[in-house]
Amino acid sequence: MRIGLYGGSFNPAHEAHRAASLLALKKLRLDRVWWLVTPGNPLKDNRALPPLAERLAQARAVADHPALLPTGLEAGLGTRYSHDTVAALVRRYPAVHFVWLMGADNLAAFHRWQHWRDIAALVPFAVIDRPGCTFPAMASPAATALARWRVPENEAAGLATMRPPAWVFLHGLKSPLSSTRIRQAGEG
Repeated sequence: MRIGLYGGSFNPAHEAHRAASLLALKKLRLDRVWWLVTPGNPLKDNRALPPLAERLAQARAVADHPALLPTGLEAGLGTRYSHDTVAALVRRYPAVHFVWLMGADNLAAFHRWQHWRDIAALVPFAVIDRPGCTFPAMASPAATALARWRVPENEAAGLATMRPPAWVFLHGLKSPLSSTRIRQAGEG
């Protein structure tokens, strides 16, 4: 089994989350993508964050695909940081080939995540391009530190079974949608 792990607040979940997941399913030849709807992002102010159950229900409506599974796994596992979640899943499901999925905007800030190098050592990861994020992502401290383990995009189909660290930058999705913009539009 090859499973993509796509973490985030999903506040709100939107079509670009779905499109990124479908792109990863296809290019990485994944069996499933689990959306890890977080109880709260440690790098963000969570005071205005809607309840997990509300965001999960909305994510399930947006996912609308049998291979896309929005979950509240982090709440169930009692983990707060992505590293702890990934480590717990790798321990719990040793026969599963996990791939961490993130948008290019997250790669640009990946070096600020707790134990980011350990995440890269635990599972391969795929970065999905986003408008305006390509160059900041590829010039980021994390991309620079992990450059020698970058896999050419034409080898992405084998990423799930590669020994980490291994990562790929996926092109082909250029949606301008973002949860932040959607929330800001609702406030105005």
